[in-house]
Amino acid sequence: MCNSTSATPLLSHFGLPKTQDMGLASTLSPSSLLCTSLCTARRGFLPPYHSPHHHFRFLSTFRKCNLNWQRLVGKNTAQRVRCSAMEVEDEACELVNGVELSIGEGDDNIEAYLFKAVKNNNGTGVLLLSDVFGFQDSATRDFAYQVACHGYNVLVPDLFRGDPWVKDRPKTMFEQWLASQDPQRVANDIATSTKWLVDEFTAAGISKKLGIIGFCFGGGRVIDILAADQGACFSIAVSFYGTRMDPSAASKVKVPVLFISGDNDPLCPVIVLSEFEKSIGKGSRVVIFKGRGHAFAHRPGSLEEDADAEQAFTLMRNWLHDGLAVNS
Repeated sequence: MCNSTSATPLLSHFGLPKTQDMGLASTLSPSSLLCTSLCTARRGFLPPYHSPHHHFRFLSTFRKCNLNWQRLVGKNTAQRVRCSAMEVEDEACELVNGVELSIGEGDDNIEAYLFKAVKNNNGTGVLLLSDVFGFQDSATRDFAYQVACHGYNVLVPDLFRGDPWVKDRPKTMFEQWLASQDPQRVANDIATSTKWLVDEFTAAGISKKLGIIGFCFGGGRVIDILAADQGACFSIAVSFYGTRMDPSAASKVKVPVLFISGDNDPLCPVIVLSEFEKSIGKGSRVVIFKGRGHAFAHRPGSLEEDADAEQAFTLMRNWLHDGLAVNS
């Protein structure tokens, strides 16, 4: 799958040099284009979506940003977010574009978002697997934007085919809902997403391998995917507090994995991560944040958690840089 040579170069939306252009034109409909411009920030960016319980994302980093939304209609139009001038303390992204697209064909067709750095694009790709709240959830989008800020092309697929878990459902229904998400179908959708990224890079004449990141449900699937991949497509991985991970799959993983979790997370016990680290080896690492529970890194609920979320993001950023940007 990862040695595909059948892809044909298309009109570029990646903002890479012409020799590295990758295309999306054949997958986009006029009504599905979403482009978002974001201003610079020290380590991340001001999240474009807000809710009453929104995270405290690196609050000390930012000055308030004035957001001006404008919806346009037409083939080459977009929905844009522009920011006023902001002081920055070190280099980060100045522009991130996002496109909403459909990938795969027939029963394999799934929706996804692609986020790309425009000014500082490093020509590397990352597959980001969401938690149970799905690819449209604001916390997942925010995190994908942050990763793209540092030069990456980030694809976030819809793992639940339009049926993610929603917070207002009774918790007693969770297992029933999860059982309705066929594991083989989810694995196939991730494979379809991986192939799409690989084909785009192949069409652009880029042979670099990919990185993979997952949260919670997605963090658990990272191990499954790496075990099946055997190092063919992915060269580095990050699993944030992965759930329902298969211990038997760990020994089949051929690439380094950074595990990030809290010591107060019953869904991802520290002892389990330690065993995974031993089984995988090959430079893998486990980082445990004291006193932190589930989802603290992408859904921080306090200023204290926000500080640890920033540290976790920095660890991940450096891990990806060393494994993708430097070694590619």
